[in-house]
Amino acid sequence: MEIYYLSKSFPRDERCSLTDQIRKSSRSTVVNIAEAYRKRRYHKHFISKLSDFDAENAETQTRLMFAPKCEYIDKEEYRTLLLRSEEIGRLIFYMMNNPHKFDVI
Repeated sequence: MEIYYLSKSFPRDERCSLTDQIRKSSRSTVVNIAEAYRKRRYHKHFISKLSDFDAENAETQTRLMFAPKCEYIDKEEYRTLLLRSEEIGRLIFYMMNNPHKFDVI
């Protein structure tokens, strides 16, 4: 949600490109974790969905990289968001490597 609200401050001429794309990838990240969690009983499906989650997170990071370069956000705000996204990436990696810890009891 933080990225969504942040993207509201982007220029109008970015509406159909960076703004929409960063919103889509950041929302897809959340959707993929929900889908992965529902598949946790089946390790291969779980890991596959987590892989999708990881890809969307990486896409969000890449799109976010343009924001300070285009002077839509300052470098500190970018750094804060990037660090959060990297932490999410580490959690995804942990989940992918330990699917048994998320089994349905």
